Amino acid sequence: MVLSIEQLNKSFGANAVLENITAKIEDGDRIGLIGVNGAGKSTLLNLIIGDLQADSGTIAVSTDVNIGFLRQNSGLSSDHTIWEEMRSVFHSVLEMEHKLRALEKQMASENLDHEGEIYRVLAEEYAVLDERFSKAEGYLVDVKIRTILNGMGFSDKPVDTVIQTLSGGEKTRLALAKLLLEQPALLILDEPTNHLDFKTLTWLEEYLSGYKGALLLVSHDRYFLDKLVSDIWEVERHKLETYKGNYSKYVLLKKERRTRQQKEYELQQKEIASMEDFVARNLVRASTTKRAQSRIAALERMERVEKPQNDLKAARLSFSFDREPVKDVLMVENVSLSVGKGENRKHLADGINLHVERGNKIAIIGANGVGKSSFLKAVLKQIPIDAGSFYWGKNVKTAYYEQELRGLDLGKTALEEIWSRYPQMTEHQVRSVLGSVLLTGEAVYKKVSVLSGGEKAKLAFAVLMLQRGNVLLLDEPTNHLDLSSKEVLEEALQEYEGTVLMVSHDRYMLNRVPDFIMEFTGSGVETYKGGYDDYLAEKERRKNKTAQQLEQKPNVPAKAANTGGYRTRQQKNEEIKRRQLLKETEKRIAELEEQIRLLEEEITLPQVYENYVLMGEKCKELDEAKQSLSCIMEEWVQLSE
Repeated sequence: MVLSIEQLNKSFGANAVLENITAKIEDGDRIGLIGVNGAGKSTLLNLIIGDLQADSGTIAVSTDVNIGFLRQNSGLSSDHTIWEEMRSVFHSVLEMEHKLRALEKQMASENLDHEGEIYRVLAEEYAVLDERFSKAEGYLVDVKIRTILNGMGFSDKPVDTVIQTLSGGEKTRLALAKLLLEQPALLILDEPTNHLDFKTLTWLEEYLSGYKGALLLVSHDRYFLDKLVSDIWEVERHKLETYKGNYSKYVLLKKERRTRQQKEYELQQKEIASMEDFVARNLVRASTTKRAQSRIAALERMERVEKPQNDLKAARLSFSFDREPVKDVLMVENVSLSVGKGENRKHLADGINLHVERGNKIAIIGANGVGKSSFLKAVLKQIPIDAGSFYWGKNVKTAYYEQELRGLDLGKTALEEIWSRYPQMTEHQVRSVLGSVLLTGEAVYKKVSVLSGGEKAKLAFAVLMLQRGNVLLLDEPTNHLDLSSKEVLEEALQEYEGTVLMVSHDRYMLNRVPDFIMEFTGSGVETYKGGYDDYLAEKERRKNKTAQQLEQKPNVPAKAANTGGYRTRQQKNEEIKRRQLLKETEKRIAELEEQIRLLEEEITLPQVYENYVLMGEKCKELDEAKQSLSCIMEEWVQLSE
């Protein structure tokens, strides 16, 4: 067992946050912690890591279990370089390496009697230390660091970059990279997928799927939870409920549990009513008094089934329009995009071609900085295009949800924001619309500037509903939303009969809403039918098909699967060469690992460490083999990208 929680209670003043929480984490557990904003997830995490003290109850952490937690301030040393900070994780291992080098120098000294007692003691110490160093995988330190940095999106960032020069998002990613290198027995991650692109997300999922320790993940990324967790902990109404399975399984189990509990409650209530009626009719009758008293005793012993509480109130979203547009809603031809002005102008994309038909639900994906959000702004004529053309069909009425929510007036209240746009509405109508997105009571009089990110997003959706557009343009619409609000939004978009063009990183939504996925590559657009999983499968199929063409006909031009153009012969030859080098490198790694294993066994033998000349030769061979392995592993990482 890693950790156990028994009867935990925590309040802040008169407000109870957690009540009678009992749970445990075993070795290798994969747990997803979910709950609405403010439910108490962060409080529970802070209790586990010791930053808060419980009012009552206990949290017991097993001996030698270290807990890794990504803190808000990242915990990085701002004056370190990236490389220095990553190597600091392996301080004890690097000290061993330093000691090994010092021992080698001592043993190689000409002033030392290589047949004497001092040399024998040094040789034995070296053999023991080298075995410890090998078990700690000391010769793979640099390779591990390179692998993690590449996976977390730092392949293009010089390792001598000083941390204080990094952006906030880069510091967060680097802190996560450091935490992964530390490999704690219990790894706690709070929203680790924020601001990660698909490539980094996929890498992180693959890495965590093979993680040796236990995982406790707080995330609003349902696809991430589906991929990684085998248990769900839900904090709701101060209680903790546990469910076996991933997020999708939890949704089904929660519904089944509530239905079952409702049936059990209703049956028991009927039984109680029947018994109470019997008691009322028979208690005073001499012939049946004993039976009535027996019923009273049974009622007192009965373990009552709690009446299941209704689901927490969720937002109500519904999108509709007044007029159908023509069939061809949007035509985009060879559009090029740039942003910024003067020296700061940055080119984003070329060759964007798009044909959107009435009723299409299209998701736009692609790497960060490839121009997805800028494209939406361009077709809305908020920014100019460099080249190409686009036009909207007749009767199109667009409604736009902006990722940054800049369209909201920070100086107005939520009530004023709606009323100023639709002055013909009554206050009751405005409050009704705001109530549908859970902005009620005093919240409607709050300035937009003081609303939380989630509240601002809900206000923006209220505006979006009132616009009654027949084409919705949505830029990262699930940002700031909790899990229940995401579910509501997806259902609303599924039921919407108009056209949707959205930019999103939410892979769960990408599986449920769009019927087409369009990937922006920077040099064009690739179209895939279906949702996100269909996109992955088709992308892999195209990749394999291209690889087969290259192997079968290396000198014949083949159509490139990802660019829409044609590969040159040189590009094909380079790809074949890369694959050959990768195979050769993997073979060489296996050979070096075997060589190192044999050398480590040899230097522990008396006939070796008692012969200073032979010992020196073996130590030199071992050191060279380790250095070679480290170098070739770096080559392998680069070839595998």
